[in-house]
Amino acid sequence: MKTVMILGGTKGVGNEILKSCLNKGYNVSFCGRNLDEGNKIIQSLQSANELYFHKIDLNSIQEIEDYYIQTIKKFGNIDALVLYAGITPITSIIETEEDIYDSVFNINLKAPFFLLKHVLKSMMKFKVGSIIFFGSPHMDYGHIDRASYALTKSALYTLSNHIAHHYAKYGIRSNYVVMGWTDTEGELKLRAEEGVSEEELNNIASNIIPMGRLLNKLDPIPAIMHLISDESAMTTGSLVRITGGHYI
Repeated sequence: MKTVMILGGTKGVGNEILKSCLNKGYNVSFCGRNLDEGNKIIQSLQSANELYFHKIDLNSIQEIEDYYIQTIKKFGNIDALVLYAGITPITSIIETEEDIYDSVFNINLKAPFFLLKHVLKSMMKFKVGSIIFFGSPHMDYGHIDRASYALTKSALYTLSNHIAHHYAKYGIRSNYVVMGWTDTEGELKLRAEEGVSEEELNNIASNIIPMGRLLNKLDPIPAIMHLISDESAMTTGSLVRITGGHYI
C-alpha cells in the first residue's frame, strides 16, 4: 500500500488529491494550521487508519521535521510527496515589504526544501519515490503584482529538476505540474476581497483562457494520480502544464 504525504491537503486541489488517494487505497498524511479542520476531514471520510493529520506552522523548521517524523511513525515510509501548500501575496516589487517577502519565501520555498531534506532520506532508503511540485504560470515572469510569488515558483522548478537529475539513481523521480487559474477557495476569497464576484471572475476568465473557463479542483487530479502511480515509473524531470492553454 502506498503512502502519500501532502504539504497541505485540507483545501482546494490538495484536498481532492487526498480523497482520490483514499479511493485508490493509499495511506495519506496531510497538514494544516487548524487541528479541528483536519480532524473533521478524517471523521467525515471515516478513515482514521488511513489518514494522519499534522497541525503545523510552515514557518517553523522544527514543525516541518516533526511532520515527517510523525508520518513515518504512523505509516513507516513515504512513497510520494505532493508539495501543494503556498501563499500568493498581491504585491509588486516596489510595494513588497520585508515581512511579506519573508512569509512567501518561508511557506512557498523554505518549507518544501526542508521537508524534502527529510523525505529524500526515507525515499533513498527504500529506493523509490515520487515528488510532485505544484507550480504556476507565474514561474516565467509573473504578473506585476505577484513578484515574490513568481520568484518562489521559478525556484521550485529548479529544485524539481535538481532532484530529478541527482536522485534518479535512487529510484526517485521529480516532476513539476503547472496548475493554471483555478477556482479554489483561496482564489475565490482573494477575488471577493478585490470586489470581484465568482460570476464576474468566470466571465473574465472565459475571455482570457483559450479553452474558455477556469480550471476546477478536479482538473489536475488525473495527472497527479498518474505521477503518484507506478505507471509513471520512468517519468522524471517533466513539466506538465494544466492551464487550459493559458500562459502569462
